[in-house]
Amino acid sequence: MIKAILLYIISLGLCAATIAQPQASSPISKRYDLYLTDTLVNYTGKTRKAMAVNGSIPGPVLSFTQGDTAEIYVHNQMNVETSIHWHGVFLPNSVDGVPYLTQQPIKPGSTYLYKFPVIQNGTYWYHSHTMLQEQSGLYGALIFNKANEPAIPTIPVVLSDWTDLKPSTVERYLHNANDWFAIKKGSTQSYAEAISHGEFKTKLVNEWKRMAAMDVSDVYYEKLLTNGREVREYPGYKAGDKVRLRIVNGGSSTYFWLTWAGSKISVVANDGNAVAPVEVDRLIIAPSETYDVVLTIPGNGSYEFLSTGEDRTRSTSLWLGSGKKHSAKPLGKLHYFEGMKMMNGMMKMNGSMNPMGMEMSNQQMDMNTVMYPEGPGMGTDSNAYQTLNYGMLRSPEKSTLRKGREKVLKFELTGNMNRYVWTLDNKTVSETDVIPIKKGINVKIILYNNSMMRHPMHLHGHDFRVLNGHGAYAPLKNVLDIMPMETDIIEFAATESGDWFFHCHILYHMMAGMGRIFHYEGSAPNPQLPNPMQAMHKLGMDDRRFYPSATVGLESNGSDGELQVANTRWQVSTEWRLGLKAVHGFESETYLGRYLDRMQWFMPFIGFDYHHNTRVNVPGKNMFGQRSNQNNRQAAVVGVQYTLPLLFLSEARLDSKGKVRIQLKREDIPLSQRLRLNLMGNTDKEYMAGLRYIVTRVFSLSTHYDSDMGWGGGLTLTY
Repeated sequence: MIKAILLYIISLGLCAATIAQPQASSPISKRYDLYLTDTLVNYTGKTRKAMAVNGSIPGPVLSFTQGDTAEIYVHNQMNVETSIHWHGVFLPNSVDGVPYLTQQPIKPGSTYLYKFPVIQNGTYWYHSHTMLQEQSGLYGALIFNKANEPAIPTIPVVLSDWTDLKPSTVERYLHNANDWFAIKKGSTQSYAEAISHGEFKTKLVNEWKRMAAMDVSDVYYEKLLTNGREVREYPGYKAGDKVRLRIVNGGSSTYFWLTWAGSKISVVANDGNAVAPVEVDRLIIAPSETYDVVLTIPGNGSYEFLSTGEDRTRSTSLWLGSGKKHSAKPLGKLHYFEGMKMMNGMMKMNGSMNPMGMEMSNQQMDMNTVMYPEGPGMGTDSNAYQTLNYGMLRSPEKSTLRKGREKVLKFELTGNMNRYVWTLDNKTVSETDVIPIKKGINVKIILYNNSMMRHPMHLHGHDFRVLNGHGAYAPLKNVLDIMPMETDIIEFAATESGDWFFHCHILYHMMAGMGRIFHYEGSAPNPQLPNPMQAMHKLGMDDRRFYPSATVGLESNGSDGELQVANTRWQVSTEWRLGLKAVHGFESETYLGRYLDRMQWFMPFIGFDYHHNTRVNVPGKNMFGQRSNQNNRQAAVVGVQYTLPLLFLSEARLDSKGKVRIQLKREDIPLSQRLRLNLMGNTDKEYMAGLRYIVTRVFSLSTHYDSDMGWGGGLTLTY
């Protein structure tokens, strides 16, 4: 027993996640002070501004014992407002930490007290719920111990992802279909790559169904981290020792595959709730999930616990023991064109998923079997390796809800990858009303994922039962990762009051509006939000934001480009072509449009067109026989744009002079990983063809021929 206690103390001392020192304010209260500050971080040779809790990323481990009263003073020493959400914790609604839903944001220079009784035990975490601050470093582990916690060495492990870009730039790139992340990861799936793999037809069918290249994750990360470092070592263990890892996925959008160089991984808890121990060779942890696992050191030496990003581009390691290194077997690379072929069969022409008769739920169909087969490496032989899925989780105690009235809700998870719009039933948070529920009833939620991405759906302030075939012993969770084409069912007892958020925990999906608000009927007004309507309006501003983008060509024959600002539904764009010489003319088209359909292929618009050209060989008539007005066109326009198969953008418009124009264009045909082909033609007998070679995320080498401006070559700048 003494030996086990000493090992436990050593493991906590070696843990890289700083444990904040509490201050006892009363026999039953435990106080922590969290100081949120701006900081400069350099993980890759590039320094960028980030945010820290008590000077570290991740922040300190906050440790309580069940029965304590938590008093956590958050001191906002940054120059922006913030908030802290206590993920997975049962607490009063007023301290749940969602700005404009449960509290006012914590203003710069102010302090906010979060106080709540600790009525549960397990592994949880805390993070900012304001804008993109979670990606910048405001997160940490939250441990609730039992009063008689087993004396086994325990290490809190916070996994996270790091980008050298500003998180706001990452978000903007996602919404503007910038493919720089795919280039960095080598997942562009261009036509040259398709031909080299003998998959030209697969690529063609993929684009015929209006699908862009697919990837299992959206963001390129420079580093993946374990307790703030790429590699962590805990040498104080030897053969036969058991170690409990309390694992938190604090990544903003990264799924981690967890593998171990030693024996089996024994899973003993998930999302803070105990499960009947199950031994596996590997498991995947979704953003915001927590798992408790027990590892046995099989022999003398140092053994690797490897956490690999789902896209296989990065990994991070935790080593247990000292001496000879024993590495975990790496996961195989993904076969993207095999995945593309499968996706072609799963996707209908209208953008909906075709389940092909497969009944899928609770991750029981491995993603790498269904969509993205793996190359050589661990996991390719399903007979040799056991992968955890939700169907294997079983509560050690009965979890049945008390009998009572039941409210059934159904949600379809929907989205558009090209414009990065993520919704429930094709509506964002700001486009819907709160969902009323009565205290005392049971709520059942049926979720169908009709998108090509997986989504970890998180319910604030409650645990829910996952109906996975274990009947009365269904496991309790607060995050449910739903794979494409899956239908999952959860249920929970409505025992609280106030307003609670239900949302996808991929940070950039949540910010795009993928969520709902549950409102307990008859709840007393929250005094922190004296104007509830104004607060809800501010809450919805996250998914109504506009994202700018620009492409500016600077070539020997002049400049052409586009400036665009868009949000979930609306788009404003200005296109121009300015010849270097006066004879080449000047043209500008400005449109305001709104997408109307679920897949956002159809956009009516209004706008204005100015076209001035002095050259003598301007076509006299367009293809409809109407006299051209290109020499001096100043006209209002109305029309529609529609995305055709092969991702060509078609446009039909009528101007105030009575002229009709139909146009086809595409500006991003991926010939190779970095080479793009641009094409345009219309019934005014204007046409363009060009090439763009992407050098950096900002600069490209470009050349094109334009019917007005002729040949040109130079640079294209992308913002």
